[in-house]
Amino acid sequence: MGKKVKKEVEPPPKDVFDPLLIESKTAATVVLMLSSPEEEVLAKACDAIYKFASKGDENKVTLLGLGAVERLYKLISHEDPIVRRNAMMVFGIMASNYDVKKLLRELDVTNALLSHLVPEEDVVIHEFATLCLAQMAVEYTTKVQIFEQGGLEPLIRLLDSPDPDVKKNSVECIYLLVQEFNDLHVEALAVLGNCLEDVHAMQLIQQTGGLKKLLSFVGDSTVPDIQKNAAKAIAKAAYDSENRKILNEEEVENCLIKLLEIDNDGVKVAASQAISAMCENLSSKRAFGLQGIPQLVELLSSNNEEVKEAAVIALANLTTASPSNSSAVAEAEGIEPLVKTLNAQRDGAVANAAAVLTNMATQEPLRLSAQSHGAVSALTEPLRSTSSQVQSRAALAVAALGCDADARAELRNAGGLGPLVELLHSKNEEVRRNACWAVTVCASDELTAVELCRLGALDILEEINLSTGRRNNFSEAALEKLLDNNLSQKYSQMGYLSSSNIITDGFYDYGQIKPGIKLLSLEELSMQELTDRRAIIFINAKPQEDVLAVEEKPQNSSYEQTTLSPSVSRKSSREKSSLMVSPVEEKQEPPGRRSSFSKSSSREKGLRKGKGKKEEEKMIDVTQIISKVQDEINQENAQWQPPPDFILLEYINDASKTILPLTTTREQVVALAQFVADKMGGAIEKEKLHDFSWELHISEIEYELKSNVVPIGKVKKGTFYHRALLFKVIADRIGIGCSLVRGEYNRAWNEVKLVDDSPQGVTGLLLPPQEYIVDLMFEPGFLMKQGSAEADQYKRI
Repeated sequence: MGKKVKKEVEPPPKDVFDPLLIESKTAATVVLMLSSPEEEVLAKACDAIYKFASKGDENKVTLLGLGAVERLYKLISHEDPIVRRNAMMVFGIMASNYDVKKLLRELDVTNALLSHLVPEEDVVIHEFATLCLAQMAVEYTTKVQIFEQGGLEPLIRLLDSPDPDVKKNSVECIYLLVQEFNDLHVEALAVLGNCLEDVHAMQLIQQTGGLKKLLSFVGDSTVPDIQKNAAKAIAKAAYDSENRKILNEEEVENCLIKLLEIDNDGVKVAASQAISAMCENLSSKRAFGLQGIPQLVELLSSNNEEVKEAAVIALANLTTASPSNSSAVAEAEGIEPLVKTLNAQRDGAVANAAAVLTNMATQEPLRLSAQSHGAVSALTEPLRSTSSQVQSRAALAVAALGCDADARAELRNAGGLGPLVELLHSKNEEVRRNACWAVTVCASDELTAVELCRLGALDILEEINLSTGRRNNFSEAALEKLLDNNLSQKYSQMGYLSSSNIITDGFYDYGQIKPGIKLLSLEELSMQELTDRRAIIFINAKPQEDVLAVEEKPQNSSYEQTTLSPSVSRKSSREKSSLMVSPVEEKQEPPGRRSSFSKSSSREKGLRKGKGKKEEEKMIDVTQIISKVQDEINQENAQWQPPPDFILLEYINDASKTILPLTTTREQVVALAQFVADKMGGAIEKEKLHDFSWELHISEIEYELKSNVVPIGKVKKGTFYHRALLFKVIADRIGIGCSLVRGEYNRAWNEVKLVDDSPQGVTGLLLPPQEYIVDLMFEPGFLMKQGSAEADQYKRI
């Protein structure tokens, strides 16, 4: 077995002390300990001095007299982080004493303090170093030192510190660097703008009176750069709601309004931008409305495009949801310069000018004033802009200003509908939505709706509404409104007109067309040569008083002898009335005109006798010559109108006299069905429907008129779709609600809603209305309940 080795423990060195606890109740002893080479002693001594100095200013003076400041100055850069931290804490708290600050300036401590503001340093050191700097920065010489030694940059960086005390001390120090130190004003104000963005910093500056001093200083300064940076600082701060409240409490509005009057474009721009930001505060918005709007309106006439843009942006914010401010813009004579700004060079100016006009248009007097200044036509160019912001605002302005017929006519004449339709193609959702809304408004009258369809709006909207990604409520509303005010297109494309779709003069049934097919206008169709296509049935029951009475002169042509040729169609309604009259032999001419137009009238026979015949021929020749001359004069200026249908007019008059007085809607519907059937060939036996030669009859009318366009009054043998159309036309005129539905194979029918009688023995029971199909062919007036076997059979016979 091996021997065990015994280890010996070496004794500690004889020159090393065991740990010794030192206690002292005298400041002098502790100050002496600041010269110790041991870190633990230094840290504890600094901590004891910090507690002693915190008790009052007298203790700070005592420490100053004992030479503590000089020893601490050496320790704030000690390599041990705890010693360094504790020494900096004492430095920061002692700097509040005037005599201590004086010594600190002599020692030139600012550079050492600033060196500790680096990101890797302890946050406690940041706190007390900035506290010391803030307390020293009240003196002018220290401000110079801090600035010359590059102190602004690390102070600004500490504004992002997570510690609120560090941030507070940094803000206060930066603010003190600004006061009446002219060389620093411009740069320091820019820095202050960053400080003011923080709510806590803003509150601190307000509580110390700094904000009031700042605004007073800006008002008194004559240096444009100072004024500009001050306005920018306010603008930055105003993007926070709490800051806006503080700025409003200090009446910042007065300061900014004064800056608008400074003769410097940069100051005007900055002040306008600050006003825009402050507008989010309702109190500020009201204050600017009372005082600042005239100055901003004046800036719209500036030659500087940036000034103009900043001013109009401010006006856009001021007038948003503020009728009083919109009125103030009008009172300041701002409408004309706003309209001119629609042609500005900068997109922001154009877009916001359109926004202001949109805001103003909510009040009818202001809208009419804007229209009178040419605002609608001026929007044509912005609609063509390549900027999505301008496109969007311009479309919205069109929607706001285009809510009456005159404005829509102005837009049509200015060529604004084309670029508006193009915006429906936009890939920008906001542009597309606003364009749809503008189309919805513009399609409120038939002329504009028809023109929009001609320009392709209908096809684009149908395409949009087929897309789940692009479809929205606005696109659906636009399509519906477009069709509701272009019923000819709607009926041809959709095969349905509701009871709210009232057929008016100018409507025509072209027949079914597929989506995407553009429907030609009635004028264009009337100019086409006669073909073998389906007849186009049109409606035009102009009142007799609108057409020139023709009894005064005998005429040589009757209704049957006229055509819808281009030469005739371009005559004024006064001239056309002498050509388009109803035939005598079918007894459908208006009362009092029969003797003037009948081929077999006694007056015409008398004129053919003896000299009277020659005089008549001469008179007819003269009339024809005059008519041709007048036609040439009016051809360029007269708006095309379809020829009047006096037969239809008489139908409507007769129905009003005989059907309207009936007591119930059911009786009126039945009577109207019998009336329509009587005018279009009477009841037809189902078994003999194929013998009802209505096609030949229509062809004869087309040949007679040399046109595929036929007035419905000429149709005496009509099938389902002729009768259903006539029923709907007369029903709409006399106030009977009904729909018109197109089926297949020349089928069409009318649907009406009627309330059935209460069950026998039951009184006071209000039953819901039931929908019925009206028989116009076989048993005119027979009502078939929707969904019944007989109704289904009627639709598909």
